[in-house]
Amino acid sequence: MDPANPDFMAGVRIIRKRPTPNQLTMQEVPDLVACEECDAIYRRPTLGRKEVARCRCCGAELDRDTGGLGRHVLPLAIAGLIMYIIANAFPIAEMELRGFVSRTTLIGSVFSLYTEGMPLVAFLVLATTILFPLIQLLALIYLLTSLSVSEKRSGYPIAVNVLGRLIQSLRPWVMVEVFLLGAIVAFVKMTSIATVLPGVALWAFGALTFLLTSVLSFNPRHIWRTSLPERGNKA
Repeated sequence: MDPANPDFMAGVRIIRKRPTPNQLTMQEVPDLVACEECDAIYRRPTLGRKEVARCRCCGAELDRDTGGLGRHVLPLAIAGLIMYIIANAFPIAEMELRGFVSRTTLIGSVFSLYTEGMPLVAFLVLATTILFPLIQLLALIYLLTSLSVSEKRSGYPIAVNVLGRLIQSLRPWVMVEVFLLGAIVAFVKMTSIATVLPGVALWAFGALTFLLTSVLSFNPRHIWRTSLPERGNKA
């Protein structure tokens, strides 16, 4: 730690004594940034277009210029929600065997797994391919649209904090791409015993996979940072 370096600070929060003895208060300092890897503290730099700030100690990313990233992510999130609705409303595949035609949707496969005595697998499919992606898309759309309105609702910073943490915590559990890969493998194997046609939902799942990859590359912390000036004004 170099005390002579003005960009290198000793803590995230400044502790100051009040006039009353034995009473301390902690003040938030939004112009400081902490490295998530080594906990080094820096003054938040002013970044140009597409610039990235990195830690001098470990090289981890501290901050990056997002520019109009939020405006670009919102249309992708809405398109992902549309693809999600299509993927769950239409059949995944159509199979014809000896004159019998069978169609199934994703929620229908969940019910089939449950009735076949595999409730745990049914729950995992329901959570990782239906519930968690929907929660992430709705939470991200809410956060991005809330930033564009002029009047902020009371308690908005709390909603930003809760929803941002929710999006981050659900990221490892969204497995649409795993389901898509398994569906393609099953589709290829079943073509040898029956006539299998991909449904609209399978194509929608493919589009949803790419859209979720683009949408979830957006860091919700940038939304929380945008709300900091408004929190300061309300205080």
